[in-house]
Amino acid sequence: MQILTDLDKMISDMLGPMGLIIIVGVVGLALVAVTIAMMMRQPEDPLAKLKRSSTAPTSNADISSKLRQADRNEQLKKFAKFLEPEDVAELSAKQLMLRQAGYQSRDAVRIFYFAQFALGILGLLGGIIYVNFLGGGDGLSTTKTMMYTIGPGGIGYYLPKYWVTRRVGERKQEIERGFPDALDMMLVCVEAGQSLDQCINRVGQELRASYKALADEFDVVAYEMKAGKDKVTVLNDMGERCGVQDVSSFVTVLVQSAAFGTSIAEALRVYAGEMRDKRVMRAEEAANKLPTKMTLATMMLTVPPLLIILVGPSVHGITQLGQMTPAAGN
Repeated sequence: MQILTDLDKMISDMLGPMGLIIIVGVVGLALVAVTIAMMMRQPEDPLAKLKRSSTAPTSNADISSKLRQADRNEQLKKFAKFLEPEDVAELSAKQLMLRQAGYQSRDAVRIFYFAQFALGILGLLGGIIYVNFLGGGDGLSTTKTMMYTIGPGGIGYYLPKYWVTRRVGERKQEIERGFPDALDMMLVCVEAGQSLDQCINRVGQELRASYKALADEFDVVAYEMKAGKDKVTVLNDMGERCGVQDVSSFVTVLVQSAAFGTSIAEALRVYAGEMRDKRVMRAEEAANKLPTKMTLATMMLTVPPLLIILVGPSVHGITQLGQMTPAAGN
């Protein structure tokens, strides 16, 4: 017991009151680094190697499929068990969120969780260095010291989630702004005699300069249709991937038009008119909200100068009168 007490006192003298926590943290990080290094050096499973060699591509289609799989990050694949959720529903929800943010890569989920892990560790190391080695923890209580140490790690861990959520919101707003123009272009293309596949490809090219997010979605639809995927499935995937109510309603209109055999041009004409009216209503709503939002700023910037102009001379006169009265009495 005396030995442990002397050891604790020696550590406190060398590294300060948080010395034991620093040592535990360094040991934990070292164990994590050793574990990662051992996992990266882990040899390939012979059974997996034999299975891969037995199913080697023998045709052009298999070769192209093999090449399409080559863009996956093999280093991240080794940590797929730790960088991907075990629950299939959670994994699907995370993939959908990243696709709505514009990240279409197959390794997007793994990169997202790796970024959370890496930024969390870096933030924790930065907090420890700042508090214990740069003098940031001098004069702080234990609670504040723990906050300054662990806080940067928590911020780094939640930073990728904040970034993705913000990207999803911005991308949805961009799609909502550009969708009425896209419908007008699609109506022109359909009435000019182009098929739905051709007009989607053309509209995607025309929207590239002004609404890149919407152009990307149209390009994905065009590529999937060229690959032979079912048109209804492709359109439904687009509505789910965009996450915008207007696009989902548009997909429903196209699916119903194809199911009942009605004219696509007529359906596009009616829906494009509704989208134009909705855009005007949104602009009017934003304009009506503007006076309410400007009320506080107007009061803060207008009322104080007005009070100074109106009340200032009176206050100055009263002050001068109060200084002159005692002098007159003497």
